[in-house]
Amino acid sequence: MTTSPLRTEAQQPKATFNIKKRYNAGNTFAGSALMNDTGSITLRALRFFVAVYDKQSFSAVARREGVSASMISRTVIQLENVLGQQLFYRNTRAVIPTEAGHLFMVHARAMLENMHSAQTELQNRAAVPAGLVRINAPVFFGQHHIAPWLSDLVARYPQLQIELNQTDDYIDPHRDAADLIFRIGTLTDSSFHARILGTQRYYLAASPDYVAKHGVPQTPAELNQHRCLVYSGSSGPNRWLFNAEGSEWVHYPVAAHLSSNNAETLLTAALGGMGIVLFPDWMVGSCLRQGTLVELLADYHPTINAGPQHIAVIYPNTRHPPLTVRAVIDYFVEVYGTPLYWQVT
Repeated sequence: MTTSPLRTEAQQPKATFNIKKRYNAGNTFAGSALMNDTGSITLRALRFFVAVYDKQSFSAVARREGVSASMISRTVIQLENVLGQQLFYRNTRAVIPTEAGHLFMVHARAMLENMHSAQTELQNRAAVPAGLVRINAPVFFGQHHIAPWLSDLVARYPQLQIELNQTDDYIDPHRDAADLIFRIGTLTDSSFHARILGTQRYYLAASPDYVAKHGVPQTPAELNQHRCLVYSGSSGPNRWLFNAEGSEWVHYPVAAHLSSNNAETLLTAALGGMGIVLFPDWMVGSCLRQGTLVELLADYHPTINAGPQHIAVIYPNTRHPPLTVRAVIDYFVEVYGTPLYWQVT
């Protein structure tokens, strides 16, 4: 939104209008004659008025619009006649807004912006998504919950091009080139829009073979007697936190029998009976449903972070995100479903 250097609506003194019209307590122009005549106000008249308000010159606006200065002046006069208020003081050097002009500007600019928003939205609905969309996602999530769906996405929108970059490192939306970032965990950057897809739940799990050989821990404190497989990323090894019903989160340090910065490696080791993993449902949900992994210490609600655990898509904070971005987001919202298809029920 363009901000006028002149006074805002909140700074204006309330004007006393004549000719049976006033500026009422609800900040709307009122009066019977106005109610009958406002239908004759065109978007072009509003656009000319805003331009004159900003430029404080009929001739400057006329040059920009490619019309005569007299046409701009006549249009403004017609607008003043409809409103029953003088909007500008005219002199040989400049066109100065009156108090009524300042007040009407707030509404005129808002009406033009709302109309532009409506036109943009309707045009986008009629258009076909086309062009490059750059997606960034965690490695395992991208491999298992984005890549398998891309062929169907492109079949739906043949003019889309997809660039999928996968990394478990933190991506700075302001620095790294990405149109969409699948962010998992706690959302902290308020300068970006976030479409929350759902939340993740962590599970402590091991294979039936491991349980048969080594037994089941009865409390988190017993994990130091078991073989733990720990993910270790750029910020170090994950902390294993547990929260019995109604208690505080407690960190139980575990000795890693195997640590890796690749979640797929750790999951493969767990499925092979090597040890216990602490992973979210989008990684182990299908294994738990199929019985290739079994849940441990379910009453202790394990996690690696006590903060909110969102699964979200973030994108630049624009009033009208590109049609391609909205199409991709809407597609994944559709295929992931509610509840998210990988959740353990």
